[in-house]
Amino acid sequence: MSNTHPTDGVALTSNADTPGSFAALGIHADLAAKAAQAGWVEPSAVQAASIPAVLQGRDLLGLAPTGSGKTAAFLLPLLQRLRAEPGLLAARPRPLRGLVLAPTRELAAQTAEVAALLAPELKAVLAVGGLSINPQMLALRGGAHLVVATPGRLLDLLDHNALSLADLQCLVLDEADRLLDLGFADEVGRVLAAAPATRQTLLFSATLPARVSLLAARVLRSDAVRVDARGQLDDTPPLIRQRAIEVDTAQRTPLLRHLIQIERWPRVLVFVATQYAAEHVADKLRQAGIAAAALHGRQSNQRRALALSDLQRGAINVLVATDLAARGIDIPRLEVVVNHDLPRSPADHVHRIGRTGRAGETGLAISFVCPDALASEAHFRLIEKRQQQRVARERVAGFEPVAELVLPAHAPGSDPNGGIKGARPNKKDKARALLARGAAGKPARSA
Repeated sequence: MSNTHPTDGVALTSNADTPGSFAALGIHADLAAKAAQAGWVEPSAVQAASIPAVLQGRDLLGLAPTGSGKTAAFLLPLLQRLRAEPGLLAARPRPLRGLVLAPTRELAAQTAEVAALLAPELKAVLAVGGLSINPQMLALRGGAHLVVATPGRLLDLLDHNALSLADLQCLVLDEADRLLDLGFADEVGRVLAAAPATRQTLLFSATLPARVSLLAARVLRSDAVRVDARGQLDDTPPLIRQRAIEVDTAQRTPLLRHLIQIERWPRVLVFVATQYAAEHVADKLRQAGIAAAALHGRQSNQRRALALSDLQRGAINVLVATDLAARGIDIPRLEVVVNHDLPRSPADHVHRIGRTGRAGETGLAISFVCPDALASEAHFRLIEKRQQQRVARERVAGFEPVAELVLPAHAPGSDPNGGIKGARPNKKDKARALLARGAAGKPARSA
């Protein structure tokens, strides 16, 4: 793979027009046909802007929101260039030409699976933590053309001399912001130090915080192409309808069970805040006769893969997950996302609800807002403000909140245009409110 560049300077592309086919972008017909089998029929904006540059051997910074097709934007041109290299398929041992670093095992596994579907004649090896390293070392005997890995496991394999980056020609940093968020900065630095200085580097990210900008400046050549297909990242995707349901904290799981049963949703992804909550909510749903499973970072690779597979093939109806599932996981025809616990940030909200309403389909996102927790309402108002969309509050009969959130206009820290800052009611406040409600509902005693 050549590192020569047919053009000079930095190309800036924003919301590029989408050509009608991958062939128009330079992808060979047989590879485009296999892309259609993987669900990629027409190029998205980030694909249309990225693929020609990657085919030319350019370095690239690709910015696009979750669900926009970043994987195809680098995988299709990378595989095409590998297939076209003279003598590559016959060479033994196989030289490692492409390396994709991903932040999570699930994203790495999906990328490796698609690579095997698109180009079965190339040897692609998945290398992720949470599994025994020995089978991965065996898979690398005789070399590999492409490795898709999480940073820690790749470094383990390098330490075991199971692979070499000496012949590497293309390095992809996928979901770079997530790589840094998860604390992989040092590992990424070690990989960069082991990789050849002369290479093509592709960096893809949903957001562009300062750390990603610094990383891009460090790893990309000065004439790198910049593709910005984010649009309004914090806007709600137009095919996703949002609902906000007020419910007391303790009634969230019973309400979730009720909604699943009466709405008859065939496939639901429920987000919670902790690993314990994922197991607890999934267990409560199973006790109610609903086929559910948990997904979180403490599970083994096999269990996580099985949970995703079970949801995709209909063996379960509900997957209760931490933010591990908020990015880099594609669940086809996912109808509903439920925020059992609100996300930590407005950006996480976008990524969570972006699991539904994909590939032109419509989706539904439901958020539970708890009046008995002042921070819950304030946080959801911040989410609304960031996405510039007000979501009407609803109540479900039989699950109306007992606590009433009162936000006087003169309350210290109140902000009618955004979030509301204030102290959470203390025990005395809650006791007085409870006594007041009890007194209001009892008849007066005679003297």
